[in-house]
Amino acid sequence: MRKERQLEGIAAAKAKGAYTGRKPTAQAKKPEILALVEQGVSKVDIAKQVGVSVAGVCNVLKAD
Repeated sequence: MRKERQLEGIAAAKAKGAYTGRKPTAQAKKPEILALVEQGVSKVDIAKQVGVSVAGVCNVLKAD
């Protein structure tokens, strides 16, 4: 019963445009990440400089 009501509430919020979820931070910083990769900076250092996880850096590089 509780799960059904939760799903109904989520559907109603999505219909209003209020339920958008979390914005992907690594994808938003894609230009910065790609520029640092071209400079030869390591993935760990890129993650520290840009403020995302190493996995986020790897995901950006896979998507490109």
